[in-house]
Amino acid sequence: MSQILRLAFGVLLACGIILPVSAQDGRLTISIGFGPVSEVPDPRAGYNGWMSNQTGVTETLMGIDYDLNLYPRLAAGIEQSSPTTWRVTLRDGVKFHDGTPLTADSVVTAIAAISDEAHPGYNTRITKLLDLADMNAKGDNVVMFETKSPNAAFPWTLSEPGIAILGDPSEAFPINATGPYVFREAIPEQLYRVEANPDYRLGPPGLEEIRVVVAGDPATAALAFEAGEVDMVINYPETDFERIQSTGALGFSAPTARLYFYTVNASSGPMTNPLIRQAVSMAIDRQGIVDAVLSGVGGVPAGTVYPEGKGWAADIPAAYDPARAEELLAMAGAVKEAGSWMMDNEPLEIDIVTYSSRAALPPTAELTQAFLAAIGVRAHVKVGEWGASNDAIAAGEADMFLQAWVTTPQGDPGAVLETLLKSDGGSNSGKYTNPELDKLLAAGRLTFDQERRKAIYDEVQEIIASDAALIPVFHVSQVNVARTGLSGYAVHPTETYWITHETTFTE
Repeated sequence: MSQILRLAFGVLLACGIILPVSAQDGRLTISIGFGPVSEVPDPRAGYNGWMSNQTGVTETLMGIDYDLNLYPRLAAGIEQSSPTTWRVTLRDGVKFHDGTPLTADSVVTAIAAISDEAHPGYNTRITKLLDLADMNAKGDNVVMFETKSPNAAFPWTLSEPGIAILGDPSEAFPINATGPYVFREAIPEQLYRVEANPDYRLGPPGLEEIRVVVAGDPATAALAFEAGEVDMVINYPETDFERIQSTGALGFSAPTARLYFYTVNASSGPMTNPLIRQAVSMAIDRQGIVDAVLSGVGGVPAGTVYPEGKGWAADIPAAYDPARAEELLAMAGAVKEAGSWMMDNEPLEIDIVTYSSRAALPPTAELTQAFLAAIGVRAHVKVGEWGASNDAIAAGEADMFLQAWVTTPQGDPGAVLETLLKSDGGSNSGKYTNPELDKLLAAGRLTFDQERRKAIYDEVQEIIASDAALIPVFHVSQVNVARTGLSGYAVHPTETYWITHETTFTE
């Protein structure tokens, strides 16, 4: 944004003026904190499928509704034939963007790429989630899946955005999917652009074009919104949410399954000691952070991984007890001298890393630093990019990594914990290991009775809390803003759905 535009923007702010709605010509520009990683980001690789799913380009066999219930999407239905065999019947009349029909063979080909190391869609995380022994087509509209072991989460896994069903790519359709919007271009870390698919099976989309642009941080996105450069901001700064609505903007806020939490370095440094991890957890005033950082627009202190009311949360309070924290430090062998804790004759210091693309992260880290200082533990905070922070914790160069993840992106409780905390988890950057936890997570997959599964994941949460395998801070509502007239949009609890064919702007 130019200096002149910033000055003009300041005048508009003072007057409470929202600039004209650019989306009324059928184009919607959305600002977010993360961008595409390549010019043609294969939806199956990494987490690329989130954006293609959010913008209505790709679709999955199964979906998750706004009440976190599973429903058939490209599938017409799913049946379990044996403990390891699943029969998926496809919907009739589904076509890829190039006009070719969706068939069982195309589904097999699309999903097979996920486990092919030579393919751009290769994804070790999703390969582990699927755990496939075999997969084959039965005629044109039935796919048979055989898992390596019984997997109660399998139907839910098929809603994972990365398991996008794609047809053969071409120059015209490099991401040849089935959704209401067609991928047109991507500029790494800057832009993701899609256009309407007029032949979508449920009817023509309500917008001609959607542009997703990347803001370096939420404050920059807020400036762009009020300057009229973007029509919608995903993850708007919570501290400004009430004021922006008073200017005429639409505000969207609803509880999600997103958890702000600390990954701990369990392989080197002070956080290898579970007593110190527990002390750090006890020192954090979570309610104080929620009050200060989220400005009352939606957030609750987190004692465990899953939010209350989402079906999987165990009854574990968010404990704040500085005195107990100091007792735990003493039990760990630390000694307090002149108001500061020493460990092995060295000051007990904790390095915290986080990233700035979510407005609540840096102040949460800084408040944690202050709470630790209050009990005599010195902490250092470094704010960078997600990748650099993840690399730092993985390399043992930091002790705590503040992140924000949706804990039930497929509606099922096991997947995220397996990737974050299982010994071989794809995102276990803190290198935490616990054989008992590994066994329970495996048992959660093998158990089909829902009451027994709930008991297993309750026990998983008890271990996480008692061992401080990760340190939950708060669950948050997503806070978004848009120009007046947006309809057909609501905050989804998994955050993986934004745009449908019904999303539009009205006068």
